[in-house]
Amino acid sequence: MKTLNDFNFKNKKALIRVDFNVPLDDNLKVTDATRISCAKPTIIKILEDGGSCILMSHLGRPKGVQDKFSLKHIASKVEDLIGVETKFVSSCVGAEAEEAAANLKPGEILILENLRFHEEETKGNRDFAEQLSKLGDIYVNDAFGTAHRAHASTTVIAQFFPENKCFGLLLEQEIKSIDKVLKSDDRPILAILGGAKVSSKITVIENILDKVDDIIIGGGMAFTFVKAQGGSIGNSLVEDDKLEMALDILKQAEAKNVNIHIPVDSIIADAFSNDANTKICNINEIPDGWMGLDAGPKSRKQFHEVVMKSKTILWNGPLGVFEMENFANGTIALGNSIAEATKKGAFSLVGGGDSVAAVKQFGFEKKVSYVSTGGGAMLESLEGKTLPGIAAILE
Repeated sequence: MKTLNDFNFKNKKALIRVDFNVPLDDNLKVTDATRISCAKPTIIKILEDGGSCILMSHLGRPKGVQDKFSLKHIASKVEDLIGVETKFVSSCVGAEAEEAAANLKPGEILILENLRFHEEETKGNRDFAEQLSKLGDIYVNDAFGTAHRAHASTTVIAQFFPENKCFGLLLEQEIKSIDKVLKSDDRPILAILGGAKVSSKITVIENILDKVDDIIIGGGMAFTFVKAQGGSIGNSLVEDDKLEMALDILKQAEAKNVNIHIPVDSIIADAFSNDANTKICNINEIPDGWMGLDAGPKSRKQFHEVVMKSKTILWNGPLGVFEMENFANGTIALGNSIAEATKKGAFSLVGGGDSVAAVKQFGFEKKVSYVSTGGGAMLESLEGKTLPGIAAILE
């Protein structure tokens, strides 16, 4: 696969698809610049080669041109983080964009306006992709967060750079990290799958059953497994139409010698609220009117032991409603266990919106091996799908 280090960018204009879809506050100031920071190594390498960078991204889901979704609001943040003066052009195709790109000198950065101000972007329109392609000499895809979308700027554009296209350093690292989990020789391999619904993770579970030794199932999805096995779960979250499927997954796992670990106890509450009454009970004996909102102390201990014997760890999804302080302890305990295992030499990959949010919130970001920048893209990779944005570079 062609990566950034296969090219010298001296006097070249790099057209880079970045993922600068960052959150803004009411004053249109960036509140979390992680995605911009993640693109920095790619941008710096190109500038140090003596090239220039033309950055294209989407922001939000605009309906036509909407000022609050303009990338002009993040240009100053990009300039601060990269440490290089950054220009902005209020279009991404057409004469104005072409003139701004043509005038760009080595060592300079240009940000194009929001790609999604044009519906042709999400429709994967070929003419729109061709117009974008006129702006640069080498196409670099460094946007893992959108690699699962066959959009004009992530996939279709690559055909206009048959020889001059490559992965940026971030996207390269994402691919290697997922491969490290799915193709690792460092066993035991553990996958931790949490979150609300089994249905959103079924294909992931089925794809990784051949690759892992242990699976921890936590969060709301655990209750579907508990109920399927005849347990009483009170008013806990459950997918009644997935009970047979849960039993089938347990059978498949047993046939493949994969150990599935389900919580044995739960912190239960009489309402979905941080102020609710709580108590600890066995996960299969939750009374009516009560719901499980976090993994209990016995489960945390059990999961700690599984984590500590693992050499490769994938974490996707929290163990409880961590947004509420009283139901965050299971997720925090799991984060501590993974941090400890990582310190002892395990490789740990965290991905998926909620687990990434938890890792940041509780300060585990620097204590795990790698935090993925793409939720949907990572899930589809784990499902065994080839992402269109990655396939387009490999072709």
